[in-house]
Amino acid sequence: MAMQAASSASDVEAPIGIYAPERSLLVASVLSMSGGFLDAFTWLSLGGVFANSQTGNVVFVGVYAMSGQWQQAAHHLLPMVAFLLGASIAIRIQAPLRCLVGEIVCLAAAMLLLHHVPDMVAILGISFGVALQSASFRQVERWKYLSTTVTGNMFRAIDQSVATSDRDAARGAGVMLLLSLMFLLGAALGSCATRWLGAWSLALPIASSMHVLWFCRRHRHRRDQG
Repeated sequence: MAMQAASSASDVEAPIGIYAPERSLLVASVLSMSGGFLDAFTWLSLGGVFANSQTGNVVFVGVYAMSGQWQQAAHHLLPMVAFLLGASIAIRIQAPLRCLVGEIVCLAAAMLLLHHVPDMVAILGISFGVALQSASFRQVERWKYLSTTVTGNMFRAIDQSVATSDRDAARGAGVMLLLSLMFLLGAALGSCATRWLGAWSLALPIASSMHVLWFCRRHRHRRDQG
């Protein structure tokens, strides 16, 4: 299924406009929920490491490095390297749907190989795949956002709510708060699913990403036909 998705996304991708499906509130909400889910999953399943919230990994690298626990520091440093590599590739190729397929493949591989390969291999794969997606989907309607964290989105909500008082600013604040809540919901669902399903809980963010891929391709097809 992932290979079929890769084939369909391999077409030349058109420039993304403000109202393109990639920038819809639905897509941003689903990806934010998936971001929270994956952070909860990796924290609970893979030795207290974050796959996409690199702020937490930076903190742990500093803490462990200062106490001379170099192996633990490396445990948090390597996902950061994988994330930076994935983000740099996504920014260079500027192909959101191809990068989304890449994330699906990485998550599927991690789900099937988890506990059959060293945990660090799975962590690196998830971090790389998440970076491909998060670096490709960074705008919802006319506002910038991040699907892998909530701090920036919360600040943007505050900026929109206090800087101006027009209706557009109020919508921007609401959108940012909604994405923060979707991240929280994803983290809660990820916690429950990980405890119940283990590695197979990754099927949920995989299904979410496939839904986003289908949604974007469907709307692009309608636009091209129109």
